[in-house]
Amino acid sequence: MRSVCVFCGSNPGHDPVYAAGARAMGAEIAKRGLTLVYGGGAVGLMGIVANAALDAGGEVHGVIPKALRDKEIGHIGLTRLEIVDTMHTRKARMAELSDGFIAMPGGIGTFEELFEIWTWGQLGIHAKPLALLNVAGFYDPLAVFLDRTTEEGFLKPNHRAMVMTDTEPATLLDRMQAYVPAATYKWIEKEQA
Repeated sequence: MRSVCVFCGSNPGHDPVYAAGARAMGAEIAKRGLTLVYGGGAVGLMGIVANAALDAGGEVHGVIPKALRDKEIGHIGLTRLEIVDTMHTRKARMAELSDGFIAMPGGIGTFEELFEIWTWGQLGIHAKPLALLNVAGFYDPLAVFLDRTTEEGFLKPNHRAMVMTDTEPATLLDRMQAYVPAATYKWIEKEQA
């Protein structure tokens, strides 16, 4: 991996532990000489992870739609801030620039990015690692739901295993470096008559 994309909230959350997790993640990415790719915002956990990477001497590449940049939430101190036309273009560009993906705590936008990039991996569109930084157990309820989804036959075990989870940035990045893609991809099975 040379670059890693971080999906995270444009809000900091109520508990300061989330900001601490974002600072640790940004610093660890920079320490390893990886480029941080993210949504280009200066606010919330997005701004915190970017600032931490920059403060640690790292390179940060933000990708932001013009409409959001015009609302003055774009980060002006990045290594590179790329302005794109739409949210769809933003996500595609972030995926193109990244060798792996990490979802930190966030809201609907973070979940949408996580599930879209996971779906692309499941379909074989990419073979890049995907992980959750599980700060303060934020993703524990999602893990339970995903396990239930697998138990009920809506998600194959090897596709469930595509998403790594850890509480520490360093061990999460180590696991991502060692990631081996699933041997099989998603297909639609015909119902038996």
